[in-house]
Parts: sequence; C-alpha cells; structure tokens
Amino acid sequence: MSDCDQRSLEVLAADVGKLLLASGQCLATAESCTGGWVAHCLTAIPGSSGWFERGFVTYSNEAKIELLDVDADLLAAHGAVSESTAVAMALGALRHSHADWALAITGVAGPAGGSPGRPVGTVCFAWAGPDERMSAETRRFPGNREAVRAQSVRHALLGLLRRGNYRLG
Repeated sequence: MSDCDQRSLEVLAADVGKLLLASGQCLATAESCTGGWVAHCLTAIPGSSGWFERGFVTYSNEAKIELLDVDADLLAAHGAVSESTAVAMALGALRHSHADWALAITGVAGPAGGSPGRPVGTVCFAWAGPDERMSAETRRFPGNREAVRAQSVRHALLGLLRRGNYRLG
C-alpha cells in the first residue's frame, strides 16, 4: 500500500479528525489543484461533521476572489501558485467559516500549465490556526497529475497534524 493511496490518505484524515475532536475545534479547507480531494478524505471519516466545518474548491482566480476574498492585485503580482495566495486562501477560509483551523492548497498539477519559475509539480500550502499564526511552504512533487495531487493531499494533512500536535490540546 502506497502512503498516497486513498486508504492511507483517509487514515491521515482520521488522525486529523481525532486531533480536532479532542480539542473541540473545526477545520475548513480551501483547495485549488486538489479539487476537493482533501475534503473528500475528511468527509469519508464517520463523524467528520463534528470537526470538519466546510470546504471551498476555488479552482479559478475568480473563485478565489469571490469566495475567499483573495485580492486581485495579489494574484496579479504573485500568481495563483504562490505562498502569498495560499495564505490569503487560508485566511479567507477562516473568515468565511466557523472553523478554528484552515488549510489551503494551490499548485500546478500538470500535465500542462507549468512555467520555468513554477514547473509542473509545484504546490503551495498554507495552514492557519486559532492563534492567528500562519505557516506556508512550497513543495515540488514528482510524477503525473494524479501523483502530484495525491502527494499534495498527504502533505496538507501531515502539515496540519504537525502544527496541530503542538498547538492543540
């Protein structure tokens, strides 16, 4: 079993749920290149309604602007695939939900759409917690479109677990 197959991703999602449930907190997601895959993994867990508040799939720039209040000037200056945009997406998910935590993902899953500065496989992440501290990072994942997306889901969930384990409870 791969660490990025659906079953493994749902095990991570269940771990996220246990952590959130134990602290009485909720999560919102803001996804672009993963198209709701994180939310799918989270809602596959029985009882997820107790800790998963909502998910935003904001694939287009217009959706990022309209649903998450990502500033159009920020998108023009930094592009959709940037840590700045991921942070704005996470903050927008918090503002437009009742969640304590938000995670955001935006990237180039391929097979096309890459550029020299942002090749296929480049994915930006942001996590926002109840203490108003933000964390963002960029990764480059190998493989085809599905592999990049699966690795992105895994990284987002692991990132939340790493941050939550020292901030929750």
